[in-house]
Amino acid sequence: MLLRPRQQELVERAVAALHLHGNTLAVAPTGAGKTIMLSAIVGDLGKPAPLKACVLAHRDELTEQNETKFRWVNPHLSTSVFDASKKSWQGDTTFAMVQTLARKKHLVTMPSLDLLVIDEAHHARAKSYLRIVDHAQALNPKLKLLGMTATPNRGDKKGLHTVFTNVCDQMTLQELIASGHLVRPRTFVMDVGVQQKLKQVKKTAGDYDMEEVAQIMDTYPINSAIVAHWQEKAGNRQTVVFCSTVAHARHVCQAFQNQGFRAVLIHGQMANQEREEALAAYISGQAQVIVNVAVLTEGWDHPPTSCVVLLRPSSYQSTFLQMIGRGLRTLSQESYPGLIKTDCIILDFGTATLAHGALEQTVDLEDIPQDGKAPSKTCPHCQSTVPAQSRECPLCGYAFLLSANKDRRISLSEEDFILREVHLLEQSPFQWIVPDTEQEALMASGFEAWGYVIHKEGQWYALGGIPKAQPRLLAVGDKLTCLAAANDWMNKRESDSHAHKVRKWLALPPTSNQLTYLPEHEGDYNLTRYQASVLLQLKFNAHKIEKVLSQGGVHAGF
Repeated sequence: MLLRPRQQELVERAVAALHLHGNTLAVAPTGAGKTIMLSAIVGDLGKPAPLKACVLAHRDELTEQNETKFRWVNPHLSTSVFDASKKSWQGDTTFAMVQTLARKKHLVTMPSLDLLVIDEAHHARAKSYLRIVDHAQALNPKLKLLGMTATPNRGDKKGLHTVFTNVCDQMTLQELIASGHLVRPRTFVMDVGVQQKLKQVKKTAGDYDMEEVAQIMDTYPINSAIVAHWQEKAGNRQTVVFCSTVAHARHVCQAFQNQGFRAVLIHGQMANQEREEALAAYISGQAQVIVNVAVLTEGWDHPPTSCVVLLRPSSYQSTFLQMIGRGLRTLSQESYPGLIKTDCIILDFGTATLAHGALEQTVDLEDIPQDGKAPSKTCPHCQSTVPAQSRECPLCGYAFLLSANKDRRISLSEEDFILREVHLLEQSPFQWIVPDTEQEALMASGFEAWGYVIHKEGQWYALGGIPKAQPRLLAVGDKLTCLAAANDWMNKRESDSHAHKVRKWLALPPTSNQLTYLPEHEGDYNLTRYQASVLLQLKFNAHKIEKVLSQGGVHAGF
């Protein structure tokens, strides 16, 4: 398996930091491939001899997902699981549930570890995590400690400095949006006459008083107006709604239902079976809207979700990013055939967007004073007060100039998307070529797989193929998203040694056997062995490709 160049960069920085400091924190949003990267870090550190490693997670599904993806990256390493049902340290790398391992009777069974990995590392200040970290360090003072998280800034303002001394790298949402691995958000701040009142809401324990928020937001006229605005902006999209209180959520859910929309409710006070039934209805498409209270902010994803409605403020940028992140996942045509998703509409009826502005977090490992006031600045265009970290005014769109020592803002203009496309093609381990001048298409080929991206009838499509199998439709949408999907398809199935061999073909002439099947290129001295390989893949798979494209009735499913 090959990593994306940006993933490989983070892996290299993390490995260097672990050698230098003995610990490090890596920040990467949902969709970046955190599990793939942490798996690569474990594999790289374990050369030439495997490390004794443990990967901590706080949910069963994360433990299972982590182990499965780890095997993709490190097929040569053995694994084991330590959770409520299995308790084994036999593998080179053990995937453990925090809640189980933190118990004293289980902790004493832990062997001496070389590396401890904490997934969702913003939880690392919790007593259960610290108990495990302290025990592992007592067993091996030279223990290396790696943390991976999308949201390093905790809601309780407690920093992670007691666990991690440094941040090796930070991927941003903007990076993944610009590279085609997340869809673009389209944000609408909707004032239904409550913004000024919401700005006056007091905070309790650091966050806003949600009961007071509900008193402002939860009225029949406002709930009806919210549904009307949603219907106008995103009425055919699957939508997740974030509310302030359970009563508020019930009333909002009822408002959607009163207008004839299929809506379900989920909150923490529901029985497990009720929650599962509500989630199942939404995931199956029986319900179009799911209304929740602080249940779906972290660790839940349903990629067809293409609208997020914010009916509550958030004093924490991490919570804000988690909420909008529920709608930014791209769609796999393998998992969701026929559905097209090119963006996500964010409808903010409160003040969260105005309060936080930027999609990037400023990572600070230190504790934040409870009475600390967030720094702000004034927009020179509209004179609005906006967060200091904002790179664009959320009200008028003014782009703030950055100092020379800061990273350039990644804009989402059409020109920049073209630049990102060029960057993706340049950084790919495979050469993408135009195989047919009569078609707007790109294709790449390796030993184990090929990728094909084509523009047809006003839409871009990505297909992937492997030997002796029917090609698969990977993605439908904009060009960059499809290129990213096809490139990832090949990365997953090719090795670095295969990619190296294929690159040698760029300087070699085609073989006589290749030319037997390409008589039209006889005497073409500019044709390389790699180009011939791509042309043959297209020639041998043209009928199958056309069949896949004509099947399934691809449609705009939102």
